[in-house]
This record gives sequence, structure tokens and C-alpha cells, in this order.
Amino acid sequence: MLAYCVETQGKPPTLTTLALPTPSDGQIRVRIKACGLNFADLLMQKGTYQDTPEAPFALGMEVAGIVDEIGNNVSTIAPGDRVAVYCGFGGLAEYGVFDADRAVPLPETMSFEDAAAIQIAYGTSHIALDHRARLQPGETLLVTGAAGGVGLTAVEIGKLMGAKVIAQARGAERLSVAANAGADYLVDASEDLRERVLSLGGADVVYDVIGGDVFNAAFRATNPEGRLLPIGFAGGEVPNIPANHLLVKNLTVIGLYIGGYLKFRPQIVQESFSTLFQWHKAGRIKPHISHVLPLGQVAEGMQLLKDRKSTGKIVISL
Repeated sequence: MLAYCVETQGKPPTLTTLALPTPSDGQIRVRIKACGLNFADLLMQKGTYQDTPEAPFALGMEVAGIVDEIGNNVSTIAPGDRVAVYCGFGGLAEYGVFDADRAVPLPETMSFEDAAAIQIAYGTSHIALDHRARLQPGETLLVTGAAGGVGLTAVEIGKLMGAKVIAQARGAERLSVAANAGADYLVDASEDLRERVLSLGGADVVYDVIGGDVFNAAFRATNPEGRLLPIGFAGGEVPNIPANHLLVKNLTVIGLYIGGYLKFRPQIVQESFSTLFQWHKAGRIKPHISHVLPLGQVAEGMQLLKDRKSTGKIVISL
């Protein structure tokens, strides 16, 4: 089979031919139909992601496909089942072997491309806003990087949860994508974020994927008893959070790493995916996929992510 592999840490990944894997006890083999790309894939290439496996390994964190073989002690999944799997790595390949308890059945109405685009981006935003920040109807949600793969889902889910959404992104084209997802107010990255958010009444919940100066401006525009979610640091700088300011305004900074829940409370992820798939079936959410590329063009897809020339998700179709 073909797979897009990091063979030596620190060197560019390559499209490689590997032996077809065989599932062990409790595992399934999936004929992969689609794999979503994530910013974390870029970090794994450099070895700087918190869950980077030992090389060699195939990139690709979230997949959808058809089960073609099962190992012993697998009773809930059968060959021929359509499934989505948040695998963490190994998804950019024609086949993958994964733990059966990570697989979620797909509704017949959901395409493989949508299933590959939903898991990490929507799962992160749903767990962050619902389970962690307890976003309430009528509150104001500020989303930075709101046209990217994760930020855009926070706009969409925030509106579904009844919040007033302020979306920050760079340029008219990206802001229009956020507007189409339901954003109530748009802030260009060239504007003074703090002043603009304060003019709109401040933020009760901040969902920040940029970090650095953007997080600092959002922090200063957060209302008393507000909650801040530092989801990522796409701008390259991890912010330093002044604890004395947390005290003065009674603020809460909330950590969220969806992969961590797979280790200590996997049911949270499974319940979230179940809710998201139901929302998709009901037409309440629809992934924005800006590019669908074949396996031979993964490098081009990664470059689009790196250069921030995509909106929503990039999906590799096999």
C-alpha cells in the first residue's frame, strides 16, 4: 500500500510503499477513503507536536473508510461497515490498522470527505465550548483565526449554542467565510482587536487559535468572569498569561486538548462525535472543505496549510 510517511524525524515526508498491515486483538483494518489534514501534521513533521510518535510513521490524524478486516475480540464492528476513526497518526495511507474502540459508525447520509473533516475540528470546538467553557445562550463568543479549520467550526457551533459570535480573520475573503458560518460581527486582523471587541460589549468566552499578541488583545477585551480557551498557537508564540489580571477580573483560562480525552475519558470524545454526526444528519452543521486532493498531492495540501491559503478543511481523498 501507499503511505505518506515520516521516515526520519526532521526530514521531509515521502510517499512510500509499505506492506499491508494486519489487525491484532481488538483492532480493525480500514480501507481509507478520506483523511483530513491538520496543523498538527505540520508539527509532527518537525517532531514538535506533543503526541509525535517515533519514526517511521504515516501522518494523518482523522480518517473515514470501510472496515475490511477485524482482529480477535472485536464484536461491535464488522467488515463492510462505514466508520470514522480519530487515529492520531497513520491516516495518510491506503489502509490503516486502528483500535476498534476508536471507530464511530457513519450515518449513510454522511460522505467520507465530511466524516474526515468533522472529527478533530468540530470535536475540539464542541468539547471546548460545551464541556469545558459551558458557553451559554446570549453570551458573546470571540473566535480568532475564525476562517481556519478549527476556528470556523467554533463560529458554527457557537451560533448553534445560542451565542453572539465575533469572528476575527485576515482579509475580506476569509471574513466572508466566517460570516457564512453565522458570525454576527467581523473583525479584520488589521484592526485593533481589543478596541473593536470592547465596542461590541466585550467577550464572555474567547476561543483563540493564534496566540501571541492576538491572545493578549483578546484577554484585555474579556468581560469579568469570562473564560478563555487557548486552543492553539498558529501565530507561533505561546502567550504568557498574567495571573494578577485573572484575579482582578475573575477570569478563567481553560486548557483543552482533545487527544488527551482519548487517554483518560474517551467517552467524552465518543459522545461529542455522536452529537456532531446527529447534527450533520439533521443539516445543522456542514463542514467547509476548501480543497480535496489525491494522496499524491499531500505535500501541496500541507503547503496550503502552512501558508494559510486554505479555509475550513483540506481533505485527502483516496
